[in-house]
Amino acid sequence: MSIRAKDATNTLLKVTRYAKTGLQNTRKNSSKAGEQSTTPGRRYAHQNIAVSEASLPATSVTTWISHLAADTTRADLSDTVVHRSQRMMLDTLGVGILGFKTDITQTVMRCSLNTGAMDGVGPSASTIWGSKGQKASPAMAAFLNGINVHSMDFDDTWYPATHPSGPVLPAILALAETMTGSYQPTTEDLLVAYNVGIEVQGLLLRCSEIAKEIPCRFHPPAVVGVMGSAAASARLLGLGPHKSRHALAIAASFAGAPMANAGTTTKPLHAGKAARFGLEAALLADHGLEGNHDILDIASGYGAFYDDYDPEEFLFAHSNNEDFILHNQDIAIKRFPAHLGMHWAIDATMGARDQICHTARRIVPEEVSEVHIMAPKSKYINRPLPSTEHEARHSFQFNVCTALLDGQVTPDSFTHSYRRRAPLNQLLSKTRVSCPEDNIPTFNDMYVEVHVTMKDGSHVKSRCDTPYGHWRNPLTEEDLEGKFLANTKDMSYQSQIQLINTTKNMSERKPMTEFLEALRD
Repeated sequence: MSIRAKDATNTLLKVTRYAKTGLQNTRKNSSKAGEQSTTPGRRYAHQNIAVSEASLPATSVTTWISHLAADTTRADLSDTVVHRSQRMMLDTLGVGILGFKTDITQTVMRCSLNTGAMDGVGPSASTIWGSKGQKASPAMAAFLNGINVHSMDFDDTWYPATHPSGPVLPAILALAETMTGSYQPTTEDLLVAYNVGIEVQGLLLRCSEIAKEIPCRFHPPAVVGVMGSAAASARLLGLGPHKSRHALAIAASFAGAPMANAGTTTKPLHAGKAARFGLEAALLADHGLEGNHDILDIASGYGAFYDDYDPEEFLFAHSNNEDFILHNQDIAIKRFPAHLGMHWAIDATMGARDQICHTARRIVPEEVSEVHIMAPKSKYINRPLPSTEHEARHSFQFNVCTALLDGQVTPDSFTHSYRRRAPLNQLLSKTRVSCPEDNIPTFNDMYVEVHVTMKDGSHVKSRCDTPYGHWRNPLTEEDLEGKFLANTKDMSYQSQIQLINTTKNMSERKPMTEFLEALRD
């Protein structure tokens, strides 16, 4: 059980007093994946809900997910889950540190920190990534770092579609920095809490067939992300099933953000608010606030986000899973700072460009008659003439023309000066998109073909079914670390290596001290 503050007004002020004894009591040191705890009357093994003589197996989604949040241990994580989650954490740190430089983060910081308008929650104890040691309250640090992670759309993407790490890692790292003394979490504690947050998102995305499509209504990080953040924060704080249940209920009231804001500077705020409000939901639940006891089992609860939500079928289909979702469903780690769909477009374009450049050193827009992109139907990533950086990150046309012209797509590609180049806009004016019926709009099934017709009558085409970095074609360790090193080039090499080595060995149950020091560089 966690330590309770005497005064409810201090709910979010003294995070350092929150005990992790529940976490310590349930966690076993076994390294064997799937080994069960020997705690009397309770069994901790994935989503196989604990059974004792006085209780029955979970008969509701809320009960099942609450026990998952409260009871998961390292023994529940397969070696595959550990390996994949450590890669995700390293990548998330890198894109979050890089994201600090973006105009979005700097604008939010000016509005929230300098004025104090939003920074009234607790002491400045948690690091703002990439800021060379600037700190904020845990909630505000989680908010800003969540924004950092998604600010360039450079963060990981899962299936069904969401960005799972941005809402979770900023929340639990903000908490971890404030939990001192005997309550300070180890690297293993962080690994377990992180995987709880990822698993809850993965499960909740499987509650609906609608969720499998490229989103068109709600932005998933703002729906499942806040639930994952709450579950991960509850796990790190050592909350039991009862308080975890109410953390999820409170978090549900913070959920939701419209897809209309995709391609705008508001979209990264979705990850930030999910991180922040999930963290706060766990803290509020720890201090006695309660929500609906069956939040994940009713149409007016979590079911409000999915018209085809069926909790009974969901429970039947997944509550006895032998492994965490991440064991069987890997993650996509991006090579380019753009919407994941653009990775198909860019890889297909590079194939077409290579064919053209066999006979020419570069692409001359005047010599191009037409660029034809065959892509899945999706309004928010079909943007013929993007006018902003964030529209460009969500434009098939812009990314294809940039890759065709430059032979690469980098963070600089989306800046104002690059977007306004005459040769690029000349190519854009010759580009069209069509959406074949067989091109299914999911990240598991889609493809992109790029056809380039030259004025001399020659024609090349290239198709991408699986881009490099996709879960079917994951980045090598060398390329993953190369991305991290490039994104964190302003840090000292010693700090970079410290973060790499720590994330590679999260399961070793080491103190967080050196890792957190490196993060402040």
